[in-house]
Amino acid sequence: MSDNDKIVITAGLTGALTSKQNNPAVPYRPEEWAVEVKRCEDAGAAVIAVHFREYDLGEPTVDTIVMQETMDAITSNCNCIVNLSTGVGANVSLEERKEPVLQHRPEMASLNPGSINFNSVNWRTGEIAVDNTYINPYEYTLLYARIMHEKNIKPEMECFTPSHIENVLWLKKYNDWFAQDPLHFGLVFGVAGAMQFNESNFANCLSLIPHDATWMGIGIGPNCWKVALASAAFGGHIRVGLEDGLWTDNSTRTLSKGSYDQIERAVEIAHQVGRAPATPLETRRIFNLRGDND
Repeated sequence: MSDNDKIVITAGLTGALTSKQNNPAVPYRPEEWAVEVKRCEDAGAAVIAVHFREYDLGEPTVDTIVMQETMDAITSNCNCIVNLSTGVGANVSLEERKEPVLQHRPEMASLNPGSINFNSVNWRTGEIAVDNTYINPYEYTLLYARIMHEKNIKPEMECFTPSHIENVLWLKKYNDWFAQDPLHFGLVFGVAGAMQFNESNFANCLSLIPHDATWMGIGIGPNCWKVALASAAFGGHIRVGLEDGLWTDNSTRTLSKGSYDQIERAVEIAHQVGRAPATPLETRRIFNLRGDND
């Protein structure tokens, strides 16, 4: 089976919002990360998406010690590609958000090319629980991108609306160092205040992405498995895990035992459409990464 028939499966273990109150399997401490990343790798994940979390309360953090101890736990216990977040969390400043890639040199890191409303709502009643604006000005997108360029870190463009794809193409047009080819996109569906998952939004995003680019579908909450299946069927890659959804089965409300059982289901989806999960080595070729020894 060629690389074109492979699916890169990313495990998002925490994100910035999911807590142990939502699911006790969300890792905060290094020893918890070590166990969960190994389970995800064994289940079929090739990439681990990392939001650093404070050890006791689980708040997003860029504390130097927390980041180093967590990275050591991850890299000593699995061979997966590490993808660090420059989104970090709502209460972390734009200046602080560069710290993960400034202090570390992962093979990949998230890059946000535009601002959105990022809310928590009750979809049945319309009640707004959290009304938040996720600020990503061009100035800071370019700052983070410059650091990634200088350290040969592959950006994953986190696009919450079709306009974010347009932003990426515009920024690259006038800054040829902005990101190496092929560009890699994470298409995020289901955030309240951003694009929802439907046929027209999905098709529009795919029409805007350059033909030689790679992309991954990310479905939030109840969108998780619909987006995973559509991404697999239309040639994309998949992210699942407790960062994005709490359930291995939305219809039965079966709570995930961890992110690893969502990876197992993503592997099943890959096989159902005639594809297979990519290994970390294959992923480095597919995404044109520098390699962990470079």
